[in-house]
Amino acid sequence: MSGKIKVTQKKSTAGQLKNIQACVRGLGLRRIGHTVEVIDTAANRGMINHASHLVVVEKA
Repeated sequence: MSGKIKVTQKKSTAGQLKNIQACVRGLGLRRIGHTVEVIDTAANRGMINHASHLVVVEKA
């Protein structure tokens, strides 16, 4: 697992649990429609899986 992946926030974090909100912020996402490139590591994959209902992932 190396390289980069693009993560886009598609839904709001309002009303979500604090740990899910923290995962989205930890990925560097700030608002709906915001896209960031993150390194494909186990830690980042874990945050993406935790907030999978809020984000969309694609290869960079």
